[in-house]
Amino acid sequence: QVQLVESGGGLVQPGGSLTLSCAASGSIFRLNTMAWYRQAPGKQRDLVAYMTYGGTTNYADSVKGRFTISRDNAKNTVSLQMNSLKPEDTGVYYCKATQIPTSYWGQGTQVTVSS
Repeated sequence: QVQLVESGGGLVQPGGSLTLSCAASGSIFRLNTMAWYRQAPGKQRDLVAYMTYGGTTNYADSVKGRFTISRDNAKNTVSLQMNSLKPEDTGVYYCKATQIPTSYWGQGTQVTVSS
């Protein structure tokens, strides 16, 4: 089993920045892909960004140029630097890690962008 714990959420004004962090622990051999998802109220959970073990990244169109995902394979952590935040970025952000063949989720951290 792998446990994921997110941190760094909060309330921020439009145009502001936040950094989310996710730490994995437990029975880790190699986490292949680590990703961030978000779920706005009443909506489905959508992919925000992911990074493979080798460093390949992918971003949702809505966050390209504003968000940056990074990871430390030695420490089994993944971060999401979020800049130029917009009200539509509001939601619960979840960390997901895949250790083939299983995927694990964190409990989520709330991000609210509001003036």
